[in-house]
Parts: sequence; C-alpha cells; structure tokens
Amino acid sequence: MADTRKSKTDDAFVCVGMITAPHGVRGAVRVKSYTVDPDNLVGYGPLFDAKGQAKFKLSPVGHVRDQLIAKIDGVNDRDAAERLRGTKLYVPRTALPETEDEDEFYLADLVGLKAHHVDGSLFGTVRGVADFGAGDVIEIALEEVRGKVVVLPFTKEVVPDVVLSERKLVVNPPEGLLQEEEGPGNRTRRPGSSRRDSQADRDSDAVTADAVGAENATGSGKEA
Repeated sequence: MADTRKSKTDDAFVCVGMITAPHGVRGAVRVKSYTVDPDNLVGYGPLFDAKGQAKFKLSPVGHVRDQLIAKIDGVNDRDAAERLRGTKLYVPRTALPETEDEDEFYLADLVGLKAHHVDGSLFGTVRGVADFGAGDVIEIALEEVRGKVVVLPFTKEVVPDVVLSERKLVVNPPEGLLQEEEGPGNRTRRPGSSRRDSQADRDSDAVTADAVGAENATGSGKEA
C-alpha cells in the first residue's frame, strides 16, 4: 500500500472492485472486479479507498473463479492482506473512457439529476443508484416530502428517459408508491427488463450523493 492524498469533495470517484479475501501467505489478495474483463481493473492506474485517501497499486498474478488475484505494493504477508478484506476500490471518474453515444452513461452520472414525473411535475432528486441483488434500483429524494426517499426499479418502464444534457430524467413510478408507510425508503422492486440494454459492469455498492464513491456501470451497455 502506497501513499495517501487529501480527499476532495468535488472529485467524483467510481467503484471498480472490492478486495474480498487474502490469497496465500505472501500478501496477495482476491479482488472482485466490476469491470467486464477483471484484468481491466489494473489499467486505470492507482486505485483508492472510499475516502479517496489510501492508494493501491495492483499487479495481477492470476485468477480464481471469477476473481482477480493481485499483489498490492507494500502488502507482503497474509495479515496485512487480511486487513484489507472488504476494501472497495475506486478510480477518479475522469479515468473512465468517455461514452460514445448520447444514450450511454455511467450510473455515477445520474447522482444529482432532477427526476421529473411523466406528468411533467418535479418528482425529486436522484440520491443514488444501487444493486441489491435483484437488478439496479434508483434512489430518489422526494421533492414534496422532506426526508422521504423512494427506491424505484431502474427499468425502461419506470425510468423511460434520461437526458444528461438537461441534467434530468423522467420517472413513471409504480401506482400507489407514495401511499407506502413513511420510512427511510421504499424498497419495492418489480420484475422487468433491466434499464441497461446490454451487459454492463456490475456493482453492488450503493451510490450516494454524499459519498466519495460511485458505481461504474452504464445506462446502455458502455463498459468500463
């Protein structure tokens, strides 16, 4: 593990992987990569922790199942590797390739967008995007109910339009959503085709507006 840097609140970071376990006794670790090709993880340069402070330089040494085995500079024994278990790895948003189509976007780009109801009214503000195991969901802080956050399936049916150039998206929330009991969020999920139209990076990390990290997946198949 190498040096550190000061975290900057105006820097967008994207989660590209997570250290899941040590591997062997010489400091190697297993890394779950959220890029389509796990080896792409090491192509972005140094990776950072969730605070944007600890910096990691990975060198791939192999694969096990669908995970990358890597050495990290400065991590030379199993105990040091064990202390990194569960560490999520981030890259600056600027390190990711630009999308090639106006309909493509990174999920990280959605945080902060205004959500408009299909009837034209202002619905709320996108607080984050997550995958809890049943497909992508989008968290929206409601405009009219202070402190209320609803979680919608991120499908084409529920989020029919994303217009990054206007910093907005359109939502068609399930009927009865706002009649749910007040709470930290409505976790309702409905089956349906994913809003992502082709294979994209997977990330189980919730993306929130007040976090340094953000998920690196795309809206219509652009891979990191």
